[in-house]
Order: sequence, then structure tokens, then C-alpha cells
Amino acid sequence: MQQPIINPVPVKKFALFELGFRPFFLFASLFSIIATSIWMANFTFGWPLPISTITPIAWHGHEMVFGYAAAIIAGFLLTAVRNWTGVQTIKGGALASLVLVWLLARTLPLLNSALLFEWAALFDLAFFLGLILAVLHPIAKVKQWRQLLIVTILVLILAADIVYYLGVLHIVNQGVSWGLFSGVYLIMALIFTLARRVMPFFIERGVGYQVQLKNWSFVDSSSLLFLAALWIIDVFLKQALLTALLSLVLMILHSVRLSGWYTKGIWKKPLLWVLFLGYSMFVLGFALKAINFFNLYPTSIPLHAFTYGGIGLMTLGMISRISLGHTGRNINEPPKVLTWIFSVLFIGALVRVIMPIIMPSAYLHIIGLAQVLWIVAFMLFLSSYTMIFIKPRADGQQG
Repeated sequence: MQQPIINPVPVKKFALFELGFRPFFLFASLFSIIATSIWMANFTFGWPLPISTITPIAWHGHEMVFGYAAAIIAGFLLTAVRNWTGVQTIKGGALASLVLVWLLARTLPLLNSALLFEWAALFDLAFFLGLILAVLHPIAKVKQWRQLLIVTILVLILAADIVYYLGVLHIVNQGVSWGLFSGVYLIMALIFTLARRVMPFFIERGVGYQVQLKNWSFVDSSSLLFLAALWIIDVFLKQALLTALLSLVLMILHSVRLSGWYTKGIWKKPLLWVLFLGYSMFVLGFALKAINFFNLYPTSIPLHAFTYGGIGLMTLGMISRISLGHTGRNINEPPKVLTWIFSVLFIGALVRVIMPIIMPSAYLHIIGLAQVLWIVAFMLFLSSYTMIFIKPRADGQQG
């Protein structure tokens, strides 16, 4: 992927709004710490949540899916689309405005006002609409119509967010549940689509030796079709047997895909093994969802394999690599602390997903530990990366 040619201008010392990944990765990481801390105070310690409009669990789910994960996606796409199309994506004031809209949607609900919550909902929807337009403009300008799948998924995520708010307003009876679980499946679809583009590329060029990874077009297309079917059947139709069977098929398909991407050299590169483990958590989630046809554990177990494990590890791994590469730093010599950061988050995912099955009586303590490990991982990440986001590129170029 070639960097677009941009007219030379003086490089700004404060570069936070020079490219989409900078502010969105920074504020998403910071927000994930704050939101998880609030959730821990409420769920683990019983403190009241400063929001009376919705239930605490609905707030937690919405903010991690449509807040944290959506911001990471925004930062990724506003950076990647610039590379794919050669057209500059929003920066400066336009980018700062989109970030501000996202921030208002996150903070206003915490002021515990029904009116401000409604404003937050409007800002939240405005953020997704702005993101869709910002991504669509360069794609349409160069007529890269093959990228429209990504835009379509973004539109569906916006629709899921609308359904969520219609549920909050008691207009759609199951709107909160439909919106939240649809958001999870749609973000998974987007991650699978983007991972297919970048993971083999990262691995082949990152292990330090010649390797030709395998991909199967059948797996690429069928995995998305089966995921779409699982989304509809699990969320809207509530067909337990079909949900289990589709989950089993998806576990097999993604295991095949992941086996084609495996090479032993990844274990020497934290920026590679974190993505491999993150993708493996999705496979584990499908397996747990299939097994849970027999109602052996709470449905939150496979859900958090997808969210805490899959989305959490994949997003943290991606933003760690992208932030180095797009600021002119050597991705082959990342900060040594990344090994600890990724290990802490992976242990947290295992604690959140596996331990409640083994020790259900200690559920509350297990959730508290998983929350602490998430917070620690992202605090360590920000301690190492905050100035990378704020300062100009190490090579003196724009972006």
C-alpha cells in the first residue's frame, strides 16, 4: 500500500489531529479505562451508576461496543482508507470535530440527565454518520467500489445503534438487546474482513523469513455468510439448535483460516502473536457458543470470548502496530513493554472466559480480577504510546 503524495508543508509539533488513528486510538484507550473502572465500581463493588436512564449492564455493553470498539474502528479506517485510495482523509478541525462528537456521546450520559442522555444519543448517531461520510468520500472519489462492503457494515452498525436507542426509549420492545448483540456481530464481521486483508500481510513481512501463507476464497466468503446467518438466527429468531450448529461451522471455518496463517515465527514477535491469540479467542467463542446449546454456563461466557478476548486483543494489537508504522517508527523493534501489555490482557481474557466455568462460586471476584487486568493493560499501553499519538512522526513526514 503506497502512501499518498501530499504537498510538503511544515510539520506541526502537536500532531494529534494530523491523522485519524492518533486521537481515536488515544481517547478510545483512555475511555476504556474509565468505562471499565466505572463498571467495576458498579458491578463488583455495588456503587450506584450515575445513569438512571438505562440499566448498568446496558450502559456497559453499549459503551464498550459502540464507544470503545467503534472509536478504534474509526481510527483504523480513517488511516487505512487514506492508504487504500491515496486521498487524504479528514484531519485538523474536521477530525477534531468528529472526535468531539464521539466524546460528547460518551460523557453526557454520565451527568444523569434524561435530556442530556437524549442529546448524547443524537451525538452518538451523528458520530457514526460523520464517520460513514468521511470513509465514503475518498472511496467514491477514486471509485474503489470494492470497499463498499466496509461502508455497508458501518451503515448496519449505525442501524444497530438506532435500534438500541429505540429500545431505551421503549419504542422497540427488544431494541436494547437487538442493538447491542447486533453491534457485537457487526464489529466481528468488520474485524474478520479487515483481518483477512492485513494479518497475512503483517505475518509474511514480520516473521523475518520467507513464508507463503494460505488463504481460501471459500473460507473468506462462506465465513461472512454464516456469520450473517448466525447474527439473524441468534439475535432475532432465538433458534438454539441452529445457533449452535452455525457456531460450530464458524469455529471450523475460522480454525481453517487461522491454520493457513500460522507459522512458528509469530511467537518471537509480540505484534504478531497478539493478533493470532486474539483471533483464536473468536474461535474459542464460537466453540463455547456451540457447546452452550446444553446450557452449561451463562451466555455471557462466549460473549466475552468475542468481546474481551477477540475484540480486545485484536484491537490492542492492531493499534499498537499501526501507531508505530504510521509515525515512522520501526515496527520490528516495538517497545519491550508490549509483551507484558499483551500478556496481561490475554490472561484477563482467559480469566473472564474460562474461570467462571471452572469456579462459578467465585464469579464476582473473577469478574473483578478481569476488570483490573483490562485496566492495567491499557494503562501500560497509554504510558508507552500517549506521546507517540501527540508528537509528530519520527521521520519528519506528515501524518
